[in-house]
Amino acid sequence: MSLCLEARQLACEREGRWLFEGLDLVVRSGEILRVEGPNGSGKTTLLKLLAGQLSDYHGELFWKGVPFGKVREQFVANLLYLGHSPGIKAGLSPLENLAWYQALCGERGSEAQRLSALEQVGLEGFEDVPAGQLSAGQQRRVALARLTLTRRALWVLDEPFTAIDRQGVAALEAQLAAHAAAGGSVVVTTHHALSASSAVRCIQLG
Repeated sequence: MSLCLEARQLACEREGRWLFEGLDLVVRSGEILRVEGPNGSGKTTLLKLLAGQLSDYHGELFWKGVPFGKVREQFVANLLYLGHSPGIKAGLSPLENLAWYQALCGERGSEAQRLSALEQVGLEGFEDVPAGQLSAGQQRRVALARLTLTRRALWVLDEPFTAIDRQGVAALEAQLAAHAAAGGSVVVTTHHALSASSAVRCIQLG
């Protein structure tokens, strides 16, 4: 498996407390890296660092062996990041949210693609309902539709299983496995026990 994302001697301090220090990790193509640890151990902060969203840290980050600063545009073009909150606009419908997301990514896409993505996450029939009227699980599914809609090599996902039902959990597990099997990479935090797979590797914080 080829090297995708690498961190060397990563350290981060918040409010006078070190969340982690001297952290080395690698994420390879075809691999799912699960970040574990108790609440407050820095899991979300680590994912934000790996996604290039925070600059207040010590250590070095590399994308395919090259420092982030030299390949930032290339890195961003290969990244799909889903934070702990769904990150959708309550006043827009699921269909409009996906169109807005594609526009932010500089992609036009088509309505047919967006409808297909929503159907795959079980939101057929809810395409035009304001997202603010959807349940927490349905809002999460709107965000997860981005995994189908936008092709990216690296997925960084913070608690993606939150609020979704058993059927949604099984579908998402299968999607993560399929992405890794196709050569993609996943970094994920979750309290959900992922199905056993040779592609899943774990690191423990705290």
